[in-house]
Amino acid sequence: MTIRHVLFLMAGAALAACQPAIPDSGAGAVNPGRGVGFDNPSTLAARDARAAQLANGTVPAAPAVGTSTLPLPGTPQPASSARAVTDPQGLDAELAQIALANDAAAARANSGQTVVNASPANAAPPVLNNPGISDENNFDAVASRQSIESDAARIAANRQQYEVIQPTALPSRSGNAQPNVVQYALQTSHPRGTQVHRRVSIASAARTQRNCAQYNSSDEAQIDFLAFGGPERDRKGLDPDGDGYACGWDPAPFRRASGG
Repeated sequence: MTIRHVLFLMAGAALAACQPAIPDSGAGAVNPGRGVGFDNPSTLAARDARAAQLANGTVPAAPAVGTSTLPLPGTPQPASSARAVTDPQGLDAELAQIALANDAAAARANSGQTVVNASPANAAPPVLNNPGISDENNFDAVASRQSIESDAARIAANRQQYEVIQPTALPSRSGNAQPNVVQYALQTSHPRGTQVHRRVSIASAARTQRNCAQYNSSDEAQIDFLAFGGPERDRKGLDPDGDGYACGWDPAPFRRASGG
């Protein structure tokens, strides 16, 4: 056996010595094999006594239950002990007293309406003459107040209050001398791409694209195009095909809006 094997064996023995011992669940118990926690003599004695009572046909007595009375909110109640229901009349009298106390406490807390105790024999009281509830869905109530003649009179009175306002001309824009693209669109009728105006200089597509990129929209390009001599002249090369529409501006939406 080599020194390496000897070292391995010594290391294994040291680890085994350090491992805690696992307790035997049946060791030292009164009845071995019943598991951990069953080796307490008092526990075993209580269980054996209960098993003996059950074997003799005797039901063990239930543990004693403490008695307490819950007081009503805001109403002090005398303490009373629990009793079996062997005195129905006395129980009814006590419940009647509790109901009276409930009515008194509720009357002090609510708006003063009569308290209805929860019972299948007590139906919910109807709410009458409540101004917050409309009776427009009640045909009998409405029919007692309105008629066909009164409806006709009310409609006639409403018609007399009608006021017809005649349309007026749109106000002019003061201080704004730029061309109106809407008016220009309605004055023209040819579609895009139809050459109407003669172009002397040949503008390259790169120049047109670069100049059109300076505007935020085609409407702004069309306004500037008309302000600098358009549509007859195209000083900035915005309308190379001569249709009178700069940077792809389209007059069709304005024509459709006006019904044209």
